[in-house]
Amino acid sequence: MASVPVEVVLGIYLGVLTGIIPALVSWALGFVFKYVTGVTVPAFGVVVLAVAIAGVNGGLMALNDPTFTRSSNQIRLSVALIVVLMLSLYAHNAGDKMGVEFPRKLSLRKLTDRTLSTDVVELVGGRGQVDVRVSGDVGDMEGYPSVPADLRREIREWAATFPADVPVVELEGRVADRLRTEFDLADVAVTLDERARATVSAAPPLGGLSKRVPPGKRGVSVRALLPTGTARGDEVAVVTPDRTYRGDVLSLRSDRVHDGADATDGGTEPTPDPAVAPSLPVADGGDGRVTVAVDAGQASSLLGSAVDRLAVQSRGTRREYELLSILRQAGTRIRKLAVREGAPIAGTTIGAAALRDAFGVTVLAVRHEGRWQLAPRGSQALATGDDLFVVGSYDAVTAFREAVA
Repeated sequence: MASVPVEVVLGIYLGVLTGIIPALVSWALGFVFKYVTGVTVPAFGVVVLAVAIAGVNGGLMALNDPTFTRSSNQIRLSVALIVVLMLSLYAHNAGDKMGVEFPRKLSLRKLTDRTLSTDVVELVGGRGQVDVRVSGDVGDMEGYPSVPADLRREIREWAATFPADVPVVELEGRVADRLRTEFDLADVAVTLDERARATVSAAPPLGGLSKRVPPGKRGVSVRALLPTGTARGDEVAVVTPDRTYRGDVLSLRSDRVHDGADATDGGTEPTPDPAVAPSLPVADGGDGRVTVAVDAGQASSLLGSAVDRLAVQSRGTRREYELLSILRQAGTRIRKLAVREGAPIAGTTIGAAALRDAFGVTVLAVRHEGRWQLAPRGSQALATGDDLFVVGSYDAVTAFREAVA
């Protein structure tokens, strides 16, 4: 018989080798029971099973077996048995804990979710932000005309800051929406990598300015001093010597000459060239031309007036934005989607589909047969092509969209 320390080391070695299989079985047992039934397997049962698997006859009763207690390798076997028990108990506890934390519903979308690198996330006011920039050349969308060179350049030089606490898929949607709004694109596709670099394919604007003019309005272009930061969609007051006109900004064009063309010769100010004056999504200040949507009856008088100044009106914080912010902070999302052909809810009603029980979402509004119904009842019919506004957790809304949209 070797010395006691040697026997202990040999026992640990033997216990580790012997305890691998019992530990795996214990982990699987604890995980499966907890995940499926929510019940924790008693530790005593796991110990008995582990010892039996390790090959000790009769489970724990083998500790009283004379062949074990009087063996010359008693120390070695005892240490090995203790190691097997410790491994099994640890593995069982780990499996039980994992069974609690493991998500109940898995989807291919969740398994393939991408994340941003922590190197590109900046903490501002306790919240993560990320600067998104366009990487490489801007591609063309299939089925649309090619993007003009100047618009392609503007998109390539575009950058914006977004919150980093959203999934990359949702962040791509936000970037696409921003690009579509600022450059009035007909369509845009965005793919982000882990460094927040955007690969963009875009379709040029179709229909020009006219599609942005609301019904009953006219687009009037006037020269004015553009306040820095003025953007498309802002509500402005155009002040003339006679009266004040109110409207929404449709487009901006700066008189500034860029790319080194602003150098003067002998103190003479450069003459702006309209051919190179850039159209802007956001004004960078200075003189320029702004197109404003005003009431149709005011268009003629505004065209014949000189503009004294242009003032941007405050809209304050809209209540709907406050509501959306509260919902987002609570982990809730609102999405609009269309029911695809063959969807399980097509041809049924909201009550019969049991959307809240089946998907965990609530329908806020339905457009059925061309008419919107707010806060629809359970008897509201659903059909292929209907538009729905639904609210629920991000996971629930994503699963619902994959199932029906």
